[in-house]
Amino acid sequence: MAAASMDLSLTSFVLPNRASIFTSRNARVFTIRCSSSPSLPMDAASALGLAEKPWKTADARLVLEDGSVWKAKSFGAKGTQVGEVVFNTSLTGYQEILTDPSYNGQFVLMTNPHIGNTGINFDDEESSKCFLGGLVIRSLSISTSNWRCTKPLGDYLAERNIMGIYDVDTRAITCRLRQDGSLIGVLSTENDKSDEQLLEMSQNWNIVGVDLISDVSCRIPYEWKDKTDNEWDFNSVGRDGKTFHVIAYDFGIKHNILRRLASYGCNITVVPSTWSAAETLKMKPDGVLFSNGPGDPSAVPYAVQTVKEIVGKVPVFGICMGHQLLGQALGGKTYKMKFGHHGGNHPVRNLQSGCVEISAQNHNYAVDPSSLPEGVEVTHVNLNDGSCAGLASPKLKLMSLQYHPEASPGPHDSDYVFAEFIQLMEREKSGV
Repeated sequence: MAAASMDLSLTSFVLPNRASIFTSRNARVFTIRCSSSPSLPMDAASALGLAEKPWKTADARLVLEDGSVWKAKSFGAKGTQVGEVVFNTSLTGYQEILTDPSYNGQFVLMTNPHIGNTGINFDDEESSKCFLGGLVIRSLSISTSNWRCTKPLGDYLAERNIMGIYDVDTRAITCRLRQDGSLIGVLSTENDKSDEQLLEMSQNWNIVGVDLISDVSCRIPYEWKDKTDNEWDFNSVGRDGKTFHVIAYDFGIKHNILRRLASYGCNITVVPSTWSAAETLKMKPDGVLFSNGPGDPSAVPYAVQTVKEIVGKVPVFGICMGHQLLGQALGGKTYKMKFGHHGGNHPVRNLQSGCVEISAQNHNYAVDPSSLPEGVEVTHVNLNDGSCAGLASPKLKLMSLQYHPEASPGPHDSDYVFAEFIQLMEREKSGV
């Protein structure tokens, strides 16, 4: 950036002594005249000792499909990326959010303004990599303070080729998303792309009807053994030492779902999203888990068919995407929500117990309860908008939740459902 030199001229004069205004000492008045010379090239400015601004200036843009352009500062990776913009109301847990496969294809805007203060540690990752398209925050912490921190957030994102922007009005963008619904946006640090080009990119990209599960699912089956570490294990209710073999379909599964199941006595085999129902039933599991995952359940008819072929044969438990796939497999319909549920503070009523749970949620689609067949019961309701948050059918040996009982990040109010899944398998095993 070129800098301008400054010419100064100085004159002075003495005012007469006026007792009513001044003390006995005369006052001296200075006049400074400033004039700016033409901008100097960078090398000339450097030669004069005039450096660039010591603070970072806006070098990135977020262009939304509605035509709005938001100037920001970049951190993490550089380039241009397109994705669906959603807001997350969690106060903590940005690292778990970054590594949640359910955010594949999305930019996550954090409504909590201060992000990055705890840095990064590798114990809190929910998958093997970051799947989201970008991170949008108000204020990036200039320092980290946490005993487990191994590196700052910006370095972590750069290493994983994930774009981030800060110093942007996240409150205004959130209000826009709440009013207009989730919007497609383009993040860019490339100056050779005009606002009009970025707007065209956002308006020509669509996330609806796209299979986002295939990108995040494992390729081959594997065994999972790790339990929740003792220092973090907060609940031992419902464990009696019995073991159960669970097949977990990986539609974008989070590690802490697997850890919680293992802590409740499950031996887990994780299988790809395309694993056939016949192969699963051949393995004679005690139960099947259909995991969370990104995107539109209608875009993965192969998964719906797999669920349909398993339901009623063994106990099943669906979480988030798994819940939606169960809804469709039962003959129900799903729909895209206006701006979805993303955060660790969503109230849900358990209709069976009457208790209210504070839950961690991350989904843009929901099951239409009016489309479900007789015999399928709605067990949980989201208290913010009345949407279906849980299903059950004793006859079909199934249960599901539209949110994350393992939290990570979030409250632990719903951890008991893992014990309920164990009980479901136990009843089937004992023939009750």
